[in-house]
Amino acid sequence: MSRYKSMFERLASRGEGAFGAFLMLGDPDVETSAELLDALVEGGADMIEVGIPFSDPVADGPVIQEAAVRALKAGTRVDDCFRLLGEFRQRHSEIPVGILTYANLLTARGRDRFCSNAAEAGVDSILVADVPFLEAEPFAESAREAGLDLIMIAAPNTPGQTLTKIARLSSGYTYCVARAGVTGVRDDLALEHDTLLSQLKALKAPPAVLGFGISTPEHVRQALESGAAGVISGSAIVNVAKDGPDVVRKFVAEMKAATIPLQPARASA
Repeated sequence: MSRYKSMFERLASRGEGAFGAFLMLGDPDVETSAELLDALVEGGADMIEVGIPFSDPVADGPVIQEAAVRALKAGTRVDDCFRLLGEFRQRHSEIPVGILTYANLLTARGRDRFCSNAAEAGVDSILVADVPFLEAEPFAESAREAGLDLIMIAAPNTPGQTLTKIARLSSGYTYCVARAGVTGVRDDLALEHDTLLSQLKALKAPPAVLGFGISTPEHVRQALESGAAGVISGSAIVNVAKDGPDVVRKFVAEMKAATIPLQPARASA
């Protein structure tokens, strides 16, 4: 059983949603990045998503773009990221870990080699943010050959025919964008995902996880109430990561608490 499947089943048995936490590897440096990754787990994150610093992260807003720039300036390279992930996996054997990256990085190293390196580091999935579904088949094949799940992105305006292909090619979970545009912190979500989530369920797609703009416990609750199996928070965590592991740990704990259903108050005797 994959780590994702095991996680979703465990959480469903408790009536909880999944909380996914994102960090940019190597920000502000490799050593601190390792401490921050541990803080995500200690705060209660159910799944981890990481970025590999890249000079043109077109799906990301300014917060994550700036994190990538800091990591690159610190000298972080792809091999450093795989080493970080391999060491993280030795410390945390069960938590699912995914990479969100861009096609240039896979192409430069070679799709098969990149996916193989990721799998050897203990990674569970890969999401290539700038690859459209029409070009996804070769990436899916490379991921499958390496034993990785390929995560694909769906949105409320994704055509039904495209959703069918996404359901066929993807595994692990389905990354559903909570809003149009790029990643970033915002005050409201304005979710309109009922049709999308019901379509994905009918197509037997992997569980839907909402990302892009998830920055408060209330956002977490709204996303789960809409029918999502979980959420991923990125920019909000990258923002607080500047203040160190203790702040990250506290923030993640607050966000994770919003995935746990409230227990009914006991009647007084």
